[in-house]
Amino acid sequence: MSKNKEIAEIFSKMADIMEFLGENPYRINAYRRVAEVLSELGVDVEELVKTGKIYQIPGIGESSISKILEYLRTGKISKYEELKKQVPEDLLELLDVPGIGPKTLRLAYEKLHVRTKDDFLRAVRSGMLATLPGIREKKLQNIMRGLELYEKSKERMSLIEAYQLGERLLEHMKKVGELYQNIELAGSLRRKKETVGDIDLLVSADKRFWSTLHEHFTKFDEVQDVLLKGETKSSVILKNGKQADFRTVEPHQWGSALQYFTGSKEHNVRIRDIAKAKGLKLSEYGVFRADTEEWLGGRTEEEVYELLGMDCPPPELRENVGEVELALERKLPRLVEWEDIKGDFHMHTNWSDGLGSIEEMAETAYRLGLQYIVIGDHSPSARVAKGLDIQRYREQWKVIERLNSYYNKKGFYILRGCEVDILPDGSLDLPNEFLEEFDFVVASIHTRFGQDNTYRILRAIENPYVNLIGHPTGKAYGSREGYPLDMEQIINLAKETGTALELNTFRADLSPEMVRKCVEKGALVAIVTDAHAPSHLRYLKIGLGLARRGWAKKEDILNTRTVEEIKEFVRRKRYNR
Repeated sequence: MSKNKEIAEIFSKMADIMEFLGENPYRINAYRRVAEVLSELGVDVEELVKTGKIYQIPGIGESSISKILEYLRTGKISKYEELKKQVPEDLLELLDVPGIGPKTLRLAYEKLHVRTKDDFLRAVRSGMLATLPGIREKKLQNIMRGLELYEKSKERMSLIEAYQLGERLLEHMKKVGELYQNIELAGSLRRKKETVGDIDLLVSADKRFWSTLHEHFTKFDEVQDVLLKGETKSSVILKNGKQADFRTVEPHQWGSALQYFTGSKEHNVRIRDIAKAKGLKLSEYGVFRADTEEWLGGRTEEEVYELLGMDCPPPELRENVGEVELALERKLPRLVEWEDIKGDFHMHTNWSDGLGSIEEMAETAYRLGLQYIVIGDHSPSARVAKGLDIQRYREQWKVIERLNSYYNKKGFYILRGCEVDILPDGSLDLPNEFLEEFDFVVASIHTRFGQDNTYRILRAIENPYVNLIGHPTGKAYGSREGYPLDMEQIINLAKETGTALELNTFRADLSPEMVRKCVEKGALVAIVTDAHAPSHLRYLKIGLGLARRGWAKKEDILNTRTVEEIKEFVRRKRYNR
């Protein structure tokens, strides 16, 4: 799937350059749509080309297909190469910065003679950028913050990007699966941290296979440079600029190595102090007696922690924020598990801005083992997302009803839902008498991200027909900070009214710290994918990891309820009973 991403980035950059150059808006929007479609496809673009199905994908015209074929054939798109020559290379990088759009950059280029990234930074710091039309104080602050976010994003990957990369790397290693006993992604990715620096991969295998395993690892098709290829460790630089490290250990060392390379550093320092106090020594090779160097164990993580007199904390909790003390007291909470998850409350189909049909979304969710989904296409205000009016919602319900006649027999249910816009005054984009006809309602803010939106969200929570506040903080991790909010008020009112707050997997907008506040106050959290393609639904597991980082238990998560319990949850708020 790496080719999808590579080509999508090229189309996105072509659109940016063309907008910078003031070219045809229709062509610019067409390229942006191609980039969006390729990013969200659940199928490898090379496979689509081989089968001819590329010609059936909505949003990709013949001219764009010819460019995709050119890239697959030559590794380049000549149109992109031509466009790049018309803009200084340094400025192209600035187009990736949140808050710096092509129009702003063009103004700086024409009026301030900005030609490099350093020129732009000088214009910002000197105040010259603020002299341009449309650059007010708020815009300037957004640009400055965007530059900070961009620099940070270059250092680390988003959890979604790292997870996808980890999936592809595991798939590559499975081709030689007969050579190893255990394999696991470690580090901050295993702990489901919101951002990930490097990819850490660990394998246990017989020593005679180590050399072959390291050779295979370095042949991963997303490797750009090999930094080190050894018997126990290999390191590579990937095409996205990030590092991946691969380590091999003997089978009896598996648990201790996995514990060590999962981290966090703070957690590991703490448990090594505990080991030392017990006359033990702990390393990636096992647990030893400090005085005699006798190996005591390390086959599994559970064995490692048991030798230290403690329960094994879930990877997501290993940040030295109280989990060690609870593990010593044998009082760790039972966190929500994948087996507890029964549904997803927020996804889009090709009725609005999604790529998959209702049928495709339903079948994918059913195969994932879910028991229900809520189809939540946009309401009329979201014009750019092809929001539905009342008539189109009713037409959609007919399709849902037809599909339910098939799926309900299998124990799977499609609920009629919507993502209704919260308008600037806190009212909703659809009337209450119509909202009452939905099975489940998500209400979200999609405008005015620069203002304090506490009032808007509180008013939406008070609406008896709103069951879930979508992406409540407005944050898109790594690219946009959230709007100012009084989350204390929001969490309290959500608890009081029986309204859930959304943990949006793709945006990671509800941080683990915020999830923990919800858990402590008794406000329900709903983990959602906000899927815009069938392939996105599997990322519900990432949201689960973020919820576990927030110490969420089964009873704290709305997704763990059955479909009948969800209907009762909705009824209770609507009719105050």
